[in-house]
Order: sequence, then structure tokens, then C-alpha cells
Amino acid sequence: QVQLVESGGGLVQAGGSLKLTCVASGSTSSIVAMDWYRQAPGYKRELVAAITIGDKTTYADSAKGRFTISRDRAKNTVYLQMNDLKPEDTAVYFCHVPIFRTSAEDGRPVKDDYWGQGTQVTVSS
Repeated sequence: QVQLVESGGGLVQAGGSLKLTCVASGSTSSIVAMDWYRQAPGYKRELVAAITIGDKTTYADSAKGRFTISRDRAKNTVYLQMNDLKPEDTAVYFCHVPIFRTSAEDGRPVKDDYWGQGTQVTVSS
């Protein structure tokens, strides 16, 4: 089990910046990647950025050049620095951790998804 707590959301004007923080607790030794997703009203949840245990990063096209994901292993924390925010970045941002394990029942690989409660980011024009 992994628990995730996000913080750092808020209201900002277009062109402004915010830094989101997600702290993981529980079975953190099983974490191999940490992601940020977002969901705007009426839209599906989408991946914004991801970082692996080897610090390899992946970004959605909409985030490239503006957002930076980073992590502090010692603190089990992942950050999302968001610069040059736009009104279309308005959404609830969720921290996500996939945990890969072997099923005790049949020995097959299993992926468990853990989500934070979300933090609202609102960008005004």
C-alpha cells in the first residue's frame, strides 16, 4: 500500500508559475516511477509528466518546455514545476504511482495503481 498526498495547487494568472508536491508513504521501496496526471471538467484524465527510479522523464506535448518533473528519493517526494501557465492548464492534478508485483494467487504480474486526492490548479486569463 502506498499513500500519496499532493499540495501546491491554487489560483494563478496566465503566465504564472506553481510547484506541485506529492509525498509518498507506506510501501515506498516498491516505487519505480511517479507520475502527474490531470483532469479537466468533461475531459479524461491525462498523463502530464512521469519520472522513473532512474530519473528518466516523460512529458505530454502540452507540458514540454513549460513543466519540469523531479523527485527527491530520500523524501519519497515528486515535484511538478509548472511555468508559463495557460488557462487550458486548469484542472485537478493527481499524483500517481504504479506498483508492480507478482500475484500470490497465480504468480502472474500485477500492476496496482495508487492515486492522491488531487489538487486544483486554476489559471485565469
